[in-house]
Amino acid sequence: MPIELKNYDPAPFFDEMMARTNRARPLAKQLIGLFRNMNSGELASRQAAAEIAIKEMGVTFTVYSEDDGMIDRSWPFDIVPRILDKQEWDVIEAGLKQRVKALNMFIDDLYHEQKIVKDGVLPAAVLAESKNFRPQCVGVDPPLGIWAHICGSDLVRDADGTMYVLEDNLRVPSGVSYMLENRMVTKRVFPELFETYAPLPVGDYPTQLYEMLASLSPRKVKRPTVVVLTPGIFNSAYFEHAYLAMEMGAELVEGRDLFIDEDDSVFMRTVSGPRQVDVIYRRIDDEFIDPEAFRDDSVLGVPGLMRAWKAGKVGLANAPGAGVADDKVVYAFVPEIIRYYLDEEPGIPNVPTYRCMYPDERDYVLNHLDELVIKPANESGGYGMLIGPRASMAERKRFAGLIKRNPRNYIAQPTLGISTVPTVVGNCLEPRHVDLRPFILSGRKISVTTGGLTRVALRKGSLVVNSSQGGGSKDTWIVDTDH
Repeated sequence: MPIELKNYDPAPFFDEMMARTNRARPLAKQLIGLFRNMNSGELASRQAAAEIAIKEMGVTFTVYSEDDGMIDRSWPFDIVPRILDKQEWDVIEAGLKQRVKALNMFIDDLYHEQKIVKDGVLPAAVLAESKNFRPQCVGVDPPLGIWAHICGSDLVRDADGTMYVLEDNLRVPSGVSYMLENRMVTKRVFPELFETYAPLPVGDYPTQLYEMLASLSPRKVKRPTVVVLTPGIFNSAYFEHAYLAMEMGAELVEGRDLFIDEDDSVFMRTVSGPRQVDVIYRRIDDEFIDPEAFRDDSVLGVPGLMRAWKAGKVGLANAPGAGVADDKVVYAFVPEIIRYYLDEEPGIPNVPTYRCMYPDERDYVLNHLDELVIKPANESGGYGMLIGPRASMAERKRFAGLIKRNPRNYIAQPTLGISTVPTVVGNCLEPRHVDLRPFILSGRKISVTTGGLTRVALRKGSLVVNSSQGGGSKDTWIVDTDH
């Protein structure tokens, strides 16, 4: 049977590729036309081919289960690409660059004079109760004044078509390897599409990442030694750690592979003897990177690493302490942060956010729990949230108690009707909700991936896109319609 879109109905949500039932938006007409010319058997066959390719390429992610422990699963991928117009993307890219520039200035200020607190723009209580502010980093001057070298900001489009920043990830943001693999799989499964469209490339990201990391090297050598520091094979993002190290031509190391000498320089153990390390792309949380400075029971980190970094003997990306801005309460102040440091209006708006630390906003939240999404300040992966309209009375009552006990730890946002895109479901196409995580690199210059990782909620009606909770991903195309 041919693929029919007469019953494709995203209402009341904004669909990025279908203007209404059975009518494609101009940017997606040729893509939707291709699917219309398929029969259901071919659609299923193409999706199966993508899944086989992913297994052959070894693209996996790790989930944790109370019953089964740690499980490696093939990366869930949908073959229908998501298409965005370059004109819109140029505005988004400029807004992301503005945002990460202001956030880096903010982090640097917090570890130095704290002017933004003294001037009353950021309440002192927000900083005083920050779980990710690291006193060990006070007074440190990282290379180029940059703390968050790799940032992943999550974007969502609401029912009126407006794009918002949902949150910023500035500790150890993950997912970029899947963005790269998604493009490779799409080329294998749909080579003919690339004759019709010319999506902007994403494959140069590993080169850009290496060049940014190399710019942090304290030694002026032709090719600095860059390593990727991983917690090991049991980490959920280990595939990405290994992938990026391989693509950059860098070494993948664990804490036990590194040591600090009496001069506070970092060395890597190799079969041919110690080799000095110039830059560490660390994928380990702050608390575990150095048992001398943070948790003394950590076996994942490198004793003395903070000493080496403070002494300017090694570059660290992201810098320890960058997570102070990776806080959903701080997120609520980012528009003010941009205005304060850059004297500019935000290029991309935040989702309207209620800060439970303020009594009037907290009262509103407590009286509208059935309408709002409640988020704790420092959870990630979709955990610890309350989606009010879908929660039980008991769950809402429990969250009311949590908010009253620790109001600084919670924000609330309206339940967004985030946009949908066509997605393969069995042998037909149905609308599914998506978000987008572009990656921003900050070194001597700021660069943004052309697109990013589109995550898709594969379960019907679900707004949760995280792969650990049943989500998948799509290739993301930025298409220049002027050429």
